[in-house]
Amino acid sequence: MHRQGGRACFTWLAPCLALALFLGGLPGCASRQDTQLPPPRKYSGPGPGETPPPAPGKSGKVPGTQRPYTIQGKTYRPLPSAEGYHERGIASWYGPNFHGKRTSNGEQYNMESLTAAHKTLPMDTWVEVTNQENGRQLVLRINDRGPFVDGRIIDLSKAAARDLGVLGKGTALVEVKALGYRQMGTGVAGKPAVYVPPPSYDTGTFTVQVGAFTNTANAQRLAAKLRPQWGTVSVVRYDRGDAVFHRVWVGKVSRLEEAKALQERLRAAGQDKAFAVAW
Repeated sequence: MHRQGGRACFTWLAPCLALALFLGGLPGCASRQDTQLPPPRKYSGPGPGETPPPAPGKSGKVPGTQRPYTIQGKTYRPLPSAEGYHERGIASWYGPNFHGKRTSNGEQYNMESLTAAHKTLPMDTWVEVTNQENGRQLVLRINDRGPFVDGRIIDLSKAAARDLGVLGKGTALVEVKALGYRQMGTGVAGKPAVYVPPPSYDTGTFTVQVGAFTNTANAQRLAAKLRPQWGTVSVVRYDRGDAVFHRVWVGKVSRLEEAKALQERLRAAGQDKAFAVAW
């Protein structure tokens, strides 16, 4: 798991992590703005080392990369499925400081491979990333977690940033669309790769977390305050191992987009710690 959000040589700092679910800054080691961009690359089929492992969940167990994880007190809950994921937001990139280190799925990070980090998509999901500022498009595989900076939705490898025209600038507005898993044993040079939708790990819905308290009375107090305006408000107990938290969840919806819209309404109403989670 990398601890940086798009500043390729910038030290990861805790203040950058506060209150973020999903803004700009130049990468510290990008010393110049690229004036000539290389032509974009697109995959035409799996090559050596490109085939992902079998779709997770076949053993009946939830992979470790699908379990909730906490960074500086903020808990992230991976999506049960990538199906239907489609989002616009800020992309950043990370490189030299993490080259050769382990990614969240256990691989060795290679900044010259076409990969990316995402906070909640299932590992080995392939995504289509389109730079909204220049129209460049690329297919990447998610193999890491991040970026943990407010306003950013994906962290690109150095190679991906270069091909998408993000390297010199540091960040860009992008559109990210989940394709699924690349089907094992298929793909012919010069022909598009074939993808299969990733399986769901459970059938849950989505909600918005507005707070987490070790004191249950504080959680219940906030829930009671919110119910008259927001309707469905739940207090959910969570044992992290080293401490027990009482999470305050608002709403219960069936689509991630609805949860994000509710998140923004709650933030506008003063609940600036609100973020969408899988139920």
